[in-house]
Amino acid sequence: MTPIIENYALGHWMPGSGTQQELLDASTGDLIAVANTEGLDFAAILDYGRRVGNPALRKMTFHERGRMLKALAFHLQEKKEQFYELSYRSGATRADSWIDIEGGIGNLFANASLRRKFPDKPFYVEGEPVGLSKGGTFMAQHLMVPREGVAVHINAYNFPIWGMLEKIAVNLLAGMPAVVKPATPTAYLTEAVVREIIASGILPAGALQLVIGSGHGILDHVTYQDVVTFTGSATTGRKLRAHPRINEEAVPFTMEADSLNAAVLGLDAKPGTPEFDLFIKEVRKEMTAKCGQKCTAIRRAIVPAEFLEDVQIALGKALAQTTVGHPQAEGVRMGALAGRAQAEQLRERVRQLAKTTPIVYGDLDNVEILGQDRGAHSTKGAFISPIVLLNNDPFRHLDSHEVEAFGPVVTLMPYRDTDEAVAIANLGKGSLVCSLATNDPRTAQDFVLGAATHHGRILVLNGEMAKESTGHGSPLPQLIHGGPGRAGGGQEMGGIRGVEHFMQRVALQGSPSMITAITQVYQTGAKQLEYDKHPFQHYFEELEIGQTYTTHKHTVTEADISNFANVSGDNFYAHVDATSLDGTLFTGRVAHGYYILSKAAGMFVDPRKGPVLLNYGLDECRFTKPVYPGTTIGVQLTVKEKVGQEKRDETDIAKGIVRWLVTVTDETSETVAVATIMTMVKKKSQE
Repeated sequence: MTPIIENYALGHWMPGSGTQQELLDASTGDLIAVANTEGLDFAAILDYGRRVGNPALRKMTFHERGRMLKALAFHLQEKKEQFYELSYRSGATRADSWIDIEGGIGNLFANASLRRKFPDKPFYVEGEPVGLSKGGTFMAQHLMVPREGVAVHINAYNFPIWGMLEKIAVNLLAGMPAVVKPATPTAYLTEAVVREIIASGILPAGALQLVIGSGHGILDHVTYQDVVTFTGSATTGRKLRAHPRINEEAVPFTMEADSLNAAVLGLDAKPGTPEFDLFIKEVRKEMTAKCGQKCTAIRRAIVPAEFLEDVQIALGKALAQTTVGHPQAEGVRMGALAGRAQAEQLRERVRQLAKTTPIVYGDLDNVEILGQDRGAHSTKGAFISPIVLLNNDPFRHLDSHEVEAFGPVVTLMPYRDTDEAVAIANLGKGSLVCSLATNDPRTAQDFVLGAATHHGRILVLNGEMAKESTGHGSPLPQLIHGGPGRAGGGQEMGGIRGVEHFMQRVALQGSPSMITAITQVYQTGAKQLEYDKHPFQHYFEELEIGQTYTTHKHTVTEADISNFANVSGDNFYAHVDATSLDGTLFTGRVAHGYYILSKAAGMFVDPRKGPVLLNYGLDECRFTKPVYPGTTIGVQLTVKEKVGQEKRDETDIAKGIVRWLVTVTDETSETVAVATIMTMVKKKSQE
């Protein structure tokens, strides 16, 4: 009996109804499963995510959500071999599947680690406080909170696992549930991963739902609290963005579209240089990895006119080493496209391009394939040869910059100088990524500044970074993945930037005390709490935001300044030579700023053993007024923020990081120095 790919919605697995779509093995043409593409109640599905999944996630802190992602990543890592076995049926080799499977799981790990950039709270305070009054009683602070809706992810067929995991990692960390709608041809892979996610029990109910099939009508029910993301063709993306409901409700819409990405060979990168070899290697890799079915793959290779023939020969030699066939056959370097429909569309696009830009490498209709003993079939499978076209006049033959052949296809085009290379690259009208192979800093700067407005990411390749480079086509969770214009105008991932897509920013106004109470971050001017017990004798749980310790006073002497100069070796003239101060800001020998900070530490530290384990570091520091001999200083130490830490193992000490505001004032009550220091403080409870 042929397996039926099911939806996971409303808390259980269910088949669709209506038209059945056959999902075929990309290499053999054999039937894998069928998907029923209709019959789902999208209004109920979105409502379930909002009512059940959203409240559960919103109540969790960033740290709890991050640990949830970490547990999920470990679980999927243990199950990865079953995903590899299934992934071969999509035409992907082991190396191709690594990008999809372990790249996706890696995104979960990366976003799990990102939790450390956020507080252990369900929300976070963004940016610096803004003073709104002279007296300091009225201020503002930006706050980010999770939206109350659902993230609807409409994904492409080329990365059925990575495409889902890189998106849900971010929305789950932000505190929003997701409804994932994968492209049907490879949805069997997405379903397999979702089955493992649901079976793990790691996510709360309603945090993830899966919709297989067309998905027509799902956008009819989104609201302004939802977020929609799309990955796929620019044409489809524009249609979805123009959906009436998206406009009526002002639903945030993030689009990451296939684009005509370019690789540029610098004028200095002559044949024989490391940069020339890197360029050829990168173009070949991006043509053949995932059979060229990557939104970041190189579609245009822009090279100096005098090196055009050298590049054509070198690239041809490199591609000649690419054996095509069943992804599990020995020696195969490139598998099949995702399906026959994709292969036929690719051939049609190449024929269109070939009308003005001839094919100089490869055969569109014939390719030798390996693995026929495994069932690989030249007509039933979706195999194609790598194809290189030549556009000798890229400013006249514009199809190269407008028509994308989504597969192992690249077009060579010449340029005369860096300005022309920039102009050709920018003819793509917006790309996800561009790479430049050069070892000349001036060339790199000129190109980047000229091309940055048209690209979401630019990689500068040279011999220095080659061994550690992740390459042209690798989006990274720490960086934005997106681009302007044709690329969609949106961005995914990008660390904190990506998380913010699923949160609402609000400008919070009020008194320092009220904003301190709301944000649990001390604001200057807020009410302070003073106790007889020194704050360094309080455990992490006992410390309160705004708790303050006021020190004794100290009068700075010339001996203090001289002694600090001797100890530190800092003999800057303003501290040690009163005769050299003409024309400066100072009226006499001035105390070292770091002496003031060091003295402040000596004044506020409690020397007795207590819950404070160590000094964790200095976050920020400003010296705001010169301190001369005879100045009397005092210090206030205030609990600014608390962030709990996770125990590494059962033997680790339970602890947290406390951020303290250190304010140093003189006898006129003016601030002379301000800093934020951090200490590691033991928790009273060691559970």
